Amino acid sequence: MPIHPTAIVDPRAQIAESAEIGPYCIIGAEVEIGARTRLMAHLYIEGPTTIGEDNIFFPFASIGVASQDLKYKGERAETRIGHRNRIREFVTIHRGTQGGGLVTSIGSDTLIMTYSHVAHDCRIGDHVILGNSVGLAGHVTVEDWADVAPFTGVHQFCRIGRHAFIGPYSVIKQDILPFSLTSNKPEVNVFGANSIGLERRGFAKPSIESLQTAFRLLTRSNLNTSQAIERIRAEVPPCAEVDELLAFIHASERGVVK
Repeated sequence: MPIHPTAIVDPRAQIAESAEIGPYCIIGAEVEIGARTRLMAHLYIEGPTTIGEDNIFFPFASIGVASQDLKYKGERAETRIGHRNRIREFVTIHRGTQGGGLVTSIGSDTLIMTYSHVAHDCRIGDHVILGNSVGLAGHVTVEDWADVAPFTGVHQFCRIGRHAFIGPYSVIKQDILPFSLTSNKPEVNVFGANSIGLERRGFAKPSIESLQTAFRLLTRSNLNTSQAIERIRAEVPPCAEVDELLAFIHASERGVVK
């Protein structure tokens, strides 16, 4: 395996033969790195951390280190990262804690841009984009295909639904609806369905139109959430995406951004 002579790799780490460890990387015990994953330079990774195949980590990222949560008392916790992810410069990813299931996890095909932070016990799905300097507090869930634009902060325990897009400089304190376009102009509100993103990903036009109608009833009809849901069920042509939207609202514990 190509390991640069300046790298420090604990002998207890498990490194695939085809993985590449660049200059000045530090790899701790109980770190597992899969095939063809590349650590460019100056990476710091603590275990227990499992990293899959075909990932690329850019310089100065810090992965799997202890949580900043003051309740963390050194309990054994881990970090899990899937396949084909791109982790850019100065990204920090902290391992889990007792209070959150002891795992921080990132799926596959995800891009985490420069200076972003993934705190303890976060769950990030597949095909997610976190823009530059996005900050996720502890216990945040980001579902598949969500896109969080730069300089956005997300409060602990919030959920970001599938295929949601969040505009830059947003402060997220409640759950973000799946399929929504949410931005902070002049305050954080839903501006309808993420129609461009959904079209690019092959969603049917009738489904997008049903979502747009549902979002109009939720956000612009002067109805409360319960009343809007009744109208959606009565008036919007049924589809799987609208069903998912309503199920997401029903399951929300923090309330949803509208």
